[in-house]
Amino acid sequence: MHGCNGGAGVNSFALVSYIPDPLGAFLDRLRNDLVRECHAKAHVTVLPPRPIQVPSSDAWNQINERLIDVQPFDVELGAIEVFPITDVIYVSVKAGRSELKKLHTALNSGLVSFREPFLYHPHITLAQEISHENVTGAAEIAMERWAKFAGPRSFTVDKLTFVQNTADNGWTDLNAWYSSPSAARL
Repeated sequence: MHGCNGGAGVNSFALVSYIPDPLGAFLDRLRNDLVRECHAKAHVTVLPPRPIQVPSSDAWNQINERLIDVQPFDVELGAIEVFPITDVIYVSVKAGRSELKKLHTALNSGLVSFREPFLYHPHITLAQEISHENVTGAAEIAMERWAKFAGPRSFTVDKLTFVQNTADNGWTDLNAWYSSPSAARL
């Protein structure tokens, strides 16, 4: 997600799993160093941004119903890579990839169905919308920093957050699903 919470909502919604600290904090700093205007929280996207034609509460209710049997799973991050068409710099997903794909397939239907411009590819975005001539240098910086990171490179997906894009290109958290009924709520 591009920015921080706030601003008037627009018809663009996504479902994400925020990455906890210390890994999340490291990725947040790296993203901000690569793209100064980027203050988004590090996350893996389950449903990429999409318009919906119903009230967001109806969309959320459908998503929440389809998550009823979902169990927490671990995601392990891999190497820094670059998507060739879009020049997006990202961290690949080594473990948890199949679980994320299954979740995406199960949720991308009904009220939130959307024909995405690219095949769903689980990843953690580090930099996007940078000039083509700056991609190689930015990717090298990301690779150097990632190689030096001594913290954990994995996290558990046990909470998913339904977010809405804002007019100032930020994202507002709307609802959250927790894998455990006793977990805290938004």
